[in-house]
Amino acid sequence: MRQIMSRTLTALLLAAAMGTPLRADEKIDSGAYLAARIAESENDFRAAATWYGKAIIADSANPQLLDGAILAEIGIGDFALAIEAAKLRKAVEGEASQLAEMALLADEAKREDYAAILAAADTGRDVGQLTNLLVTAWAKVGEGKMSEAVEAFDVVTRQKGFEAFGYYHKALALASVGDFEGADEILSGRAAGPIYVMRRGVFAHAQILSQLERNSEALALLDRTFSSDPDPIVDAIRKRLAAGEPIPFDTVTTARDGIAEVFFSISTALNGEADPVYTLLHLRIAGYLRPDHSDALILTADVLEELGQHQLAADAYAVFPPTDPAFVTAEIGRAGALRSLGRSDAAIEALQALSRSNGDIRRVHFALGDLLRSEDRFDEAEVAYTAAIDLAKAAKAEDWVLYFYRGICHEQSKDWALAEADFRKALELNPTQPQVLNYLGYGLVDRGEKLDEALGMIQKAVAGDPEQGYIIDSLAWAYFKLGRYTDALEPMEKASLLEPVDPIVTDHLGDVYWMNDRKLEARFQWRRALSFEPTETDKARILRKLEVGLDTVMAEEGTAQAPVEAPVKAPVKAAENDN
Repeated sequence: MRQIMSRTLTALLLAAAMGTPLRADEKIDSGAYLAARIAESENDFRAAATWYGKAIIADSANPQLLDGAILAEIGIGDFALAIEAAKLRKAVEGEASQLAEMALLADEAKREDYAAILAAADTGRDVGQLTNLLVTAWAKVGEGKMSEAVEAFDVVTRQKGFEAFGYYHKALALASVGDFEGADEILSGRAAGPIYVMRRGVFAHAQILSQLERNSEALALLDRTFSSDPDPIVDAIRKRLAAGEPIPFDTVTTARDGIAEVFFSISTALNGEADPVYTLLHLRIAGYLRPDHSDALILTADVLEELGQHQLAADAYAVFPPTDPAFVTAEIGRAGALRSLGRSDAAIEALQALSRSNGDIRRVHFALGDLLRSEDRFDEAEVAYTAAIDLAKAAKAEDWVLYFYRGICHEQSKDWALAEADFRKALELNPTQPQVLNYLGYGLVDRGEKLDEALGMIQKAVAGDPEQGYIIDSLAWAYFKLGRYTDALEPMEKASLLEPVDPIVTDHLGDVYWMNDRKLEARFQWRRALSFEPTETDKARILRKLEVGLDTVMAEEGTAQAPVEAPVKAPVKAAENDN
C-alpha cells in the first residue's frame, strides 16, 4: 500500500509540475487517467497505452490524454494508433502539440507525401528547429527539386551548431541522386573542411568511394577507422571491396530514407544528453520509416534498456535474423535484456550459442565471461575470458580489463597464483588503473604477503580515485594488517562515510575501533554490519567478536599483530597532497 501511495503521489505531482492537472470534466475516467500517468512516469509504455486508450473512450477531445496516448504508442512502436491519436489531437483547438506533429510527419513521410510535409512546414509545423530544416530539405529532394534542396541544406550548414548535420545530409542527398563526386567532396573534407561522422557515415563514404571505382581508398578508410578485430559488418564490406566488387550506395536511396536518417542523426546527438524518452521517440520514427535501419533498431533497444523496459528491448533486439551482420551486436544486447528480466539461464544459453557460431569475435566471449562472472560461475567465466584473450594477436592497453576480470575469476576459484599473474599483467598494460591496484593490493594484504608493495599499490589507487569508499577501505585495512592501527583510523572512518551500508567496510571500522581501544563503538559497528547482510562466514566471525572480543578471535586465528608506530603521517592525506 505504501508503494502504491508513493507512486500515486508521484503521478499527481508530475501532472501538476507539467501543468496538466486532472480535469474536472465529469466525462473523464479519472482512474484510467491516473493509472496511465503512473505508467508513463515509470516508462511503462505498454501499460500507459492501455490506460490512455481506456481514458480516451470517455473523453476523446482531451489534449492531455491524446498526447499521452501518442507518446505511449510511439514508445511501443505502434504507429497506426499513434497516428490516429495525432489526428484527433490536431483537431483540438488551442496549443499545438509537438508529439502530434511528429506522428503526423512520420505518417506523411511513410506515405512519401512530400507536398503535405512542405505545406505543413509553410503553416508553421514545429518538430524542433534542426528537424524542421533537414526534413524540409529532404522533402524537396522527394519532390525532385534538387536545386532547392541543396539550397535548403546549405541553410542548415550556416546555422551555428548545425553545420555538421547540414553537410552530412547534403552529402547523402547528393549521393542518393548519383552525384558521388559532390558527396565525396563533402565527406572527404575538401569542400568545407573535415566533418565528424559516426560509424554509419563512414560506411556511407566507403560506398561512395566504391561507386567512384576507388575501392582501395574505401578499404584504407575502413582500416583507419576500425580496428582489425573481427566485426561482421565491417568484415563483409572489406571482403567485397578487396574483391574489387562495386558496392552500391544504399545508406539513403529515397527522400523517405533521408528523413529516417534525420531522426536517427538527431537521436544520436540526443543520446546521453536529453531525456531518453525524447531520444526514443526519434529512434522509433527512424525505424518506422526505415525498418531495415539496423543502427536505429539497435540504439532503440539500448535506450529501452536504459528506461528499464527490458522486455521491449529484448523484442527489439530479436528482430535480427542470424544472417544479418548486426545479429552479433543484437544478440549480445538481447542477452543483457534477458538477464535484466531475471532470465539469466536463457541469457547464458544465447551467448553460448553465439560463441559457437561466431567464435572468432572477441566481444562475444567477453560478454559471455561478464555474464557468467555476474552469476558467480567463475570457472566457466575464466574459460570465456581466456578465449577472448587468446584471439588477440598481441595484448593492447585496453585489454587490461580482460586480464583483470579473469584474475578475479581465478581469485574467486581460490587459485591465487594465477590471479596474481593476471592482475600483474593488467597493471603491465595499464599501470595506474585504480581497480587493479586496489584489488591486487588488498588481496596481498589479506593474505599477509608483500605488505609494503601492497600498501604502495593501494596508496597509488587512492591517489587515482580518492573518493572511492572500497579503495579507502583497502588502505585502512592495509594499515590494520601492518599493525598501524592509529594510521588506519582516519581512512577507515572516511571509507565508512563513503560506503555507509557496506557490511565489510562497517565490520572493518569496528575492528579498527577495537584496536584503538574504542570498544563500545566497535561493538556498535559490528552490530550494524550484521544488519547489512554479510556473508555467512563474515556473520559467524562478527558474532564471535561480539561474544569474546577481537583480541581473542585474532589469537584463535593466529593473526594477532602488535601495534606498530609509523614514522610517517596517515597516507590518505599524503595521497591527497600528491593530487
